[in-house]
Amino acid sequence: MAAAATCGSVAASTGSAVATASKNNVTSFQRRGRRASGTNDSGPRLVSITGTRPSVRNGQLLVSTGLPALDQLLGGGLAVGTVLLIEEDKYNIYSPLLFKYFLAEGIVNGHTLLVASAKEDPANILQELPAPLLDDKCKKEFDEDVYNHKTPESNIKMKIAWRYQLLPKMEQIGPVSSSRFGHYYDASKRMPQELIEASNWHGFFLPEKISSTLKVEPCSLTPGYTKLLQFIQNIIYEEGFDGSNPQKKQRNILRIGIQNLGSPLWGDDICCAENGGNSHSLTKFLYVLRGLLRTSLSACIITMPTHLIQNKAIIARVTTLSDIVVGLESFIGSERETNPLYKDYHGLIHIRQIPRLNNLICDESDVKDLAFKLKRKLFTIEMCWPPHYSWIHPANYLLRALILLFPLPRTMQIKITTIMSYPSNWCIF
Repeated sequence: MAAAATCGSVAASTGSAVATASKNNVTSFQRRGRRASGTNDSGPRLVSITGTRPSVRNGQLLVSTGLPALDQLLGGGLAVGTVLLIEEDKYNIYSPLLFKYFLAEGIVNGHTLLVASAKEDPANILQELPAPLLDDKCKKEFDEDVYNHKTPESNIKMKIAWRYQLLPKMEQIGPVSSSRFGHYYDASKRMPQELIEASNWHGFFLPEKISSTLKVEPCSLTPGYTKLLQFIQNIIYEEGFDGSNPQKKQRNILRIGIQNLGSPLWGDDICCAENGGNSHSLTKFLYVLRGLLRTSLSACIITMPTHLIQNKAIIARVTTLSDIVVGLESFIGSERETNPLYKDYHGLIHIRQIPRLNNLICDESDVKDLAFKLKRKLFTIEMCWPPHYSWIHPANYLLRALILLFPLPRTMQIKITTIMSYPSNWCIF
């Protein structure tokens, strides 16, 4: 009887609520408010960290590579816990730029940096980071809006749909560059010194970590790789990036940058001989490093001179142990440097592998024919349309329709087809 009375009272209260809602001509559904402070929230929550966003495909936490065009090609950004391998170009001119963009993005977002190199002091690398491009025009317009905040609303009112006119207006505090995901950088300027001094970074310079009197113990890894793994592991555990020791401050991301890995400067001989004594040292290093990244809030970028590695089997194993592989092919010293088809570009970029997380296989990018060029300030990635794809270019659809509708002499058709074979001449259409 008590249960029936309870059910009856609940039904009566529900019916009265629906009746009241229908009487007031509003919905009976109410938005759930915040729970009381004494109750514990159940269910997982996404980690909210500056400079990150969840992937729309699988919910994986992403960070920007510092190059928005590359983020778009990789499916939104670089997933936390993954390795991005950059295959260096032949003269190592453009790969350091991607390396510095990754580090500069970390400084802008307040992430912790770990810079490892056997060639250049990490402190000098940070001094050469590009400066972020701030939206000065937007900031100027915002200052003018603040100055003219007494302007009548009728003068600045926008014509919008009637159903949105009654919604509350959002108050704009001002343009904050660090709140965006992915920034643009000016390669002709350097990062302000104040930002570098305010950042939290750790440097690993191989000549300082290994002395000439160091006793080399029998190990499957070279001394340089062993020291670097110990250094990375200590930073992850001591600063709580693994989650075992809660971070004292707000949760943050550790960005790891390793320069020229696999070169003779690291004590590796895979670039000197096809079957060297340390042929498995690099692959074991990547295997252990990948395990450290999978269990921590960290992301890693590695530049490697794969064009110097003579054993193709090692390149295949390195590719397998990396989550994302991006290759840079420079036109300097090649036949394409004088080819008129590529005169507007400085090289090609190859997306050899993109991650398919929580799976045993990796995916390949469907986007081909990508070229890059370095302007005075920006490093851009564009589609490169070769001659056999000229009819696919959007600018030629209209021309093709005109040719079909208005027949032209044979000589004129041959001339137009020849012009369309060169991408630099498409702009005339």
